[in-house]
Amino acid sequence: MEARLNLFSSPLAGKLLRHINSAGKAVTDSALPEATQELVKIRASQINGCGFCLDMHTKDAAKAGETSLRLNLIAAWREAKVFTDAERAALELTEQGTRIADSGGGVTDEAWADAARHYDEDQLTALVGLIAIINAYNRMNVITQQPAGDYEPGMFG
Repeated sequence: MEARLNLFSSPLAGKLLRHINSAGKAVTDSALPEATQELVKIRASQINGCGFCLDMHTKDAAKAGETSLRLNLIAAWREAKVFTDAERAALELTEQGTRIADSGGGVTDEAWADAARHYDEDQLTALVGLIAIINAYNRMNVITQQPAGDYEPGMFG
């Protein structure tokens, strides 16, 4: 499979991605737990069908110590006993925030209140920012058909 655009050789894409990466660094450096950040990136990427991001974030999560059991159960998080209540709240917010057009009403007050029970204002800001950022990456990669499977942890940083 060949990508429609080579995002790695385009000066304009490079400039755009540097800005998105800067926003991502603010989230990475926040108090939002690293494991939660990876779960959010993986779940949004599953919903959006972004193989490139799934390849990257499952490998990064595994390298950071995430278990294969939890990685394998992310898509079925509601039925899985391996996630904390806080992680479940983040995954629900991720799903609703990723599927905004499907709901007609955006994110429910219930999902927001549940997330707010587990995360402080800075963590909520990071969580909302992360959901927006991973959705932007997913859309760029899906639109341009970026191939998946060759990622090695640390290759972009």
